[in-house]
Amino acid sequence: MKTQQLIINWLRDYSQNSSINTFVVGVSGGVDSALVSTLCAETGIKTIVVSMPIHQNPSELDRANKHIKWLKGKYNNVTAMEVNLSHVYDTFKMIFADNENNLALANSRARLRMTTLYQIAQSNDGLVVGTGNKVEDFGVGFFTKYGDGGVDISPIADLMKSEVRELAINLGIIDDIIQASPTDGLWGDDRTDEDQLGATYDELEWAMNYTESEYAYVREGYNCTDRQEEVLKIYNKFNKQNKHKMIPIPVFIKNNNI
Repeated sequence: MKTQQLIINWLRDYSQNSSINTFVVGVSGGVDSALVSTLCAETGIKTIVVSMPIHQNPSELDRANKHIKWLKGKYNNVTAMEVNLSHVYDTFKMIFADNENNLALANSRARLRMTTLYQIAQSNDGLVVGTGNKVEDFGVGFFTKYGDGGVDISPIADLMKSEVRELAINLGIIDDIIQASPTDGLWGDDRTDEDQLGATYDELEWAMNYTESEYAYVREGYNCTDRQEEVLKIYNKFNKQNKHKMIPIPVFIKNNNI
């Protein structure tokens, strides 16, 4: 059975077993959220797709709107909402004008969106569906803790970015979305994920596979080009510094300390 059908079945089974009959997906204009929203729509279960611009780059918003239009034209179980959070974000930012930190504010955008998705989900007997892929979620930890990482289920978190693209092509997702440079859309400018990470997803995917291969146990950089060694260092740096996002929250166990 094809991966896409396995995921569709998994989503359908999870919904039935949890007695929750709505999927809620944030749509950004990127391929990950486009794929997840399409897979949810394929289940036949009510799917609410939500665009949440915060001073968004117009090209990202345009791609999101194109995808939403395509979804609604193809699936009669899809409804859409646009919740413009720019004013909410501006008010939040103003509160911290004397203690402003750009990275913290970028992450706050993601957390405002998470709060919005849960507001919609709880109001519609729904589940918030995650859109992170394997490289982001378990490789470099490229997501916001309690932001886009705050979800109920993660249907593509075991798929590499290349697998995401392949499924998106198979499902007929708009080519503009598949070809667009990946971006988290948290900065209000045109910086891409590659700009922030220093490597492409294809390179990071290679590094993730490499570190899990037999060569990783010989020595770091074994039989690698100079660029591959650089990518390994990038991958290992992010993997280490973001490990706190990828493991369970540390809990003090009293019986272990008596």
